[in-house]
Amino acid sequence: RFNPEDAETVRRMKAALAELPGLSFTYLDDHTVLLRDLMRAPPRFVLNFCDEGFCNQPEIEAHIPAYLELLGVPYSGCGPACLAMCFDKALIRSAALSIGVAVPGELYLAPGQPLPNPPPFLPAFVKPNCADGSIGITREAVATTATQLQRQVARLQTEQPHLALLVQEFLPGREITVAAIGNPPNLITLPPLELDYSALDPSLPRILPFEAKWDPASPYWDRVGTGVAKLDPTQQRQLLDTVTALFQRLSCRDYARFDFRADRDDNLKLLEVNPNPGWCWDGKMNLSAQLAGMDYSETLRMILNAALTRCGLAAYTR
Repeated sequence: RFNPEDAETVRRMKAALAELPGLSFTYLDDHTVLLRDLMRAPPRFVLNFCDEGFCNQPEIEAHIPAYLELLGVPYSGCGPACLAMCFDKALIRSAALSIGVAVPGELYLAPGQPLPNPPPFLPAFVKPNCADGSIGITREAVATTATQLQRQVARLQTEQPHLALLVQEFLPGREITVAAIGNPPNLITLPPLELDYSALDPSLPRILPFEAKWDPASPYWDRVGTGVAKLDPTQQRQLLDTVTALFQRLSCRDYARFDFRADRDDNLKLLEVNPNPGWCWDGKMNLSAQLAGMDYSETLRMILNAALTRCGLAAYTR
């Protein structure tokens, strides 16, 4: 369910877009009549911020741009094929490997498939293969023993029996995210953002579980900070080259975000690709933009302009 923080997020987004004079936005946020309204009065252009999926079902997030394409309406963000592919984390891992991007070791478990004994990785990280918003990820997602791992796999298979799972090599190093806005050859990578877990209770795993994003009462809610990632020039160049290569390989458009985590030797490996990342004022995309000296309204303007230019429409210049 939406909470007061969600309402504030939407309010701030509308306020930031209102700072772009000369533009008029109509907000279509009632999904019970969304398809009807789009068909009856197709807009000139859609700024697609439906990042939680149609009727808040992430598994059909790709259906919104697919419907817009059927109507012939240009829109911002990735197309349905990219969104569908990136929703399957195991597929993304395969695509990353095909272009030489480092990834953690991983085991795919089909729905109901038992965990091998002994397990392939310890410590291990368990998550659904197809999910969004950290659904299915709890503070117990990191297992250091075979018993803990078996318990976590069994819990997820009981709670969500229709979902495949990933058992992943847990990377204990730092977590870095890189956001990109634009389209090749004019793709802009924002300063890499590093998560800061130093204020978190030492007994809690250094991850972002579901509660970190959705529960204001969680100890994760306000104790995970962010800051500019400290990378040497070679690391930074390699990371930004990796982001550009992934952006192109996966057919991302206009903006995207890429999450990495380091192993014990500080080698960064790809965790996830977010082709339609959160646009919220306090999300990683905007926090990265702040590191580049941009305010929230400017960040949204850049996303809008990237899409307008790609679609052959006049960019917003005021």
